[in-house]
Amino acid sequence: MVRMTFSLPIPPEANALLDRSPLALLIGMTLDQQDKLEKAFTSPYVLSQRLGHEPTAQEIAGFDTDELIRIFAGPPALHRFPKAMATRTQEVCRLLVDRYDGDTARLWTQAADGRDLLRRVAELPGFGKQKSQIFVALLGKRYGVQPAGWREAAGAYGEEGAHMSVADIVDDASLGKVRDYKKAMKAAAKSVG
Repeated sequence: MVRMTFSLPIPPEANALLDRSPLALLIGMTLDQQDKLEKAFTSPYVLSQRLGHEPTAQEIAGFDTDELIRIFAGPPALHRFPKAMATRTQEVCRLLVDRYDGDTARLWTQAADGRDLLRRVAELPGFGKQKSQIFVALLGKRYGVQPAGWREAAGAYGEEGAHMSVADIVDDASLGKVRDYKKAMKAAAKSVG
């Protein structure tokens, strides 16, 4: 399958970074919780601007944690919870250094199949089952990372025509459909609880 470009409703420079940098993409996904997805996926670009270059996993893994927290805190903050997310980002980068020699793309390029890919992603700090499935779907739908069984590993997020997650956003209309889906899920959860 042909690789599609990332086209979230964020600045073009931020989209371009997500397209060329596997680490930026993974950091965006790491930050995509308890904050707006536009902020989460723009923050890798803002981080690069603050550092004056695109960081490597090795650089972030070895960063002084207090200094990284200060960078995340801004202003403006890179996340609603800058301390927790700076620490989480550093933990993710340390795992990348320990298991993949800091080469983020090896997380998915060396996966044997969809199940192995999902397992690898789920080993990342902060990546539970749902977040891992969304990332597998994002890789498959937007980046052409499609080992055998990737759609099954991604669950409903991998389905063609789904509008359930960031993996399905290509424009403002699809963003609206994803937001509508999330609102419906929250409403359903509230009615049960």
